[in-house]
Amino acid sequence: MDPDTEPRTTGRPAAHGEEPPQGRPASDDDSRTGGAERSPDAGGEAEATGHTRRRRRIRRVRRTALTVLLVLLLPLLTAETALRVNYMGDPADGTHTRNRDAMWLGHAWVDGRKDDADLAAFARRVETTGIRDLYVHTGPMEHDGTLPASLYPKARWLIDAVHRELPGVRVQAFLGDVLATESADGMRLERAATRAAVVRSAGQVLDVGYDGVHLDLEPLRSGDRNYLSLLDDLRETTRAREARLSVAAHQIDPLPALHSVFGVFTENPKWWSQEFFGQVARRVDQIAVMTYDTAQPLEGTYGGYVAQQTSLALEVTPPTTHLLIGLPFYHESNFDHWGHAETVAAAVRGARLGLSRTDAGRELFGLAPYIDFAATETNWKEYREGWVR
Repeated sequence: MDPDTEPRTTGRPAAHGEEPPQGRPASDDDSRTGGAERSPDAGGEAEATGHTRRRRRIRRVRRTALTVLLVLLLPLLTAETALRVNYMGDPADGTHTRNRDAMWLGHAWVDGRKDDADLAAFARRVETTGIRDLYVHTGPMEHDGTLPASLYPKARWLIDAVHRELPGVRVQAFLGDVLATESADGMRLERAATRAAVVRSAGQVLDVGYDGVHLDLEPLRSGDRNYLSLLDDLRETTRAREARLSVAAHQIDPLPALHSVFGVFTENPKWWSQEFFGQVARRVDQIAVMTYDTAQPLEGTYGGYVAQQTSLALEVTPPTTHLLIGLPFYHESNFDHWGHAETVAAAVRGARLGLSRTDAGRELFGLAPYIDFAATETNWKEYREGWVR
């Protein structure tokens, strides 16, 4: 997630060794055959035989290529079909807002770009929804884990204004940074000094008056023990202040051990194992799955993917931990996110289906739109119509 960016022919060459047919040059072949007269059709027959062999070779190459393509595409087509089937059916009655939703907000709320009029308009927008937590971008932290106070000069104003205009809504400091996972540049959680600095940064924003700390460190590999250790230390700090600890979580393996297979081809840890997701969920008060940027090409397969992610997360999230499913409140089209497919309507319906099938009565459950500055009227409309009742 990037909350700092706001309105955010080739021809086939000849086969190796293959030469185009040429006319038969003059030679002394007749002398080598004892002067016997050659059949006038011999040259034509040889040429025809060569063409037949080439056609057969081309057909074999085409059949092989088609076979390889089918072998590669069949698992993908099977998976996409399964996701589309997962999107079928009707959500159970009662699977709508529990008034426990959250929303990510951009940095403009704490750096001076927003004012009272903006807050009043935002309050009118969300006061009749189930949004009860605001993750306000307050970082990013430095790679060493420190947080310059100059980044959030109006944080106290925002906290007071939200508490006044939206009673009961919590304001959490959204602290993030890029990890040194895909390159040498980034935060290194294996360093104890860095983890200690992150904990101090959390205490720093809680001293300002924030109601909690929302941590978003990406990209994070599944099974990272240093991350779990950091969460344990942060939990001590937030509990001592009677504040909330929440995290933005990677998606869960849609197939067993897929994160391990994916890691063979790329350094980007796209998914977490379900086991690791559960380990994280047990250490926090809230866990929000970033169920967008899925590369799904169709609305039906995207909705089925969200349904699957919801079920997988519910299976390992303790009932005492508040689970949130992310909604794509933005529209763009690229390889990771197809705007025509990743719609809010599909995400809401998918979340309701997953909730219906896995734990329809779960109380600590909600949806989390990302992000305020890119939201469209269509996003808000689909969220309200599909979820807010």
